[in-house]
Amino acid sequence: MNMNSSATIMSNDVAEGSIRSTGEQQPPPAPPLSRYESQKRRDWNTFGQYLKNQRPPVSVSQCNCNHVLEFLQYLDQFGKTKVHLQGCVFFGQPDPPAPCTCPLKQAWGSLDALIGRLRAAYDEHGGSPESNPFGNGAIRMYLRKVKECQAKARGIPYKKKKKKKKIIHPNKAQEELNINPANNPVS
Repeated sequence: MNMNSSATIMSNDVAEGSIRSTGEQQPPPAPPLSRYESQKRRDWNTFGQYLKNQRPPVSVSQCNCNHVLEFLQYLDQFGKTKVHLQGCVFFGQPDPPAPCTCPLKQAWGSLDALIGRLRAAYDEHGGSPESNPFGNGAIRMYLRKVKECQAKARGIPYKKKKKKKKIIHPNKAQEELNINPANNPVS
């Protein structure tokens, strides 16, 4: 092998990442995170920072549903959804004709999605499902209350989606029985 061909092989190996300057093989770079995974990581880090800022600081292992509820209420200050107060003239109107001084809050759907991501992140970080503060009944009740209050205040009814039932027509069922070879023994 001449000098040029061995240099070419060496440069190809380095370009492919199999040989580094230290001579050791490096693992391939991790694939980029999905949008969901990135958001889940950001949410987990934000919640962890929130706990650290508590006086006294709280570790994730010591956190309970009350810390989660306080976190959700803390997030309201960054909300972008107008939630009309009971005394507001626009209470119950989906498209108010003028501005008002009612507060901006986090939308119910955003909070619900956030709790889902944090619940999954808690499990992934070694927490047991039984002690997961994000899956606590108090959190579900809080989210239901927020959903109902926002629906009333904004005049938007939330209706539960019903599952479609598969309807089998009697004629079609009879045709399937006649077509199925297992049901028609050959004489």
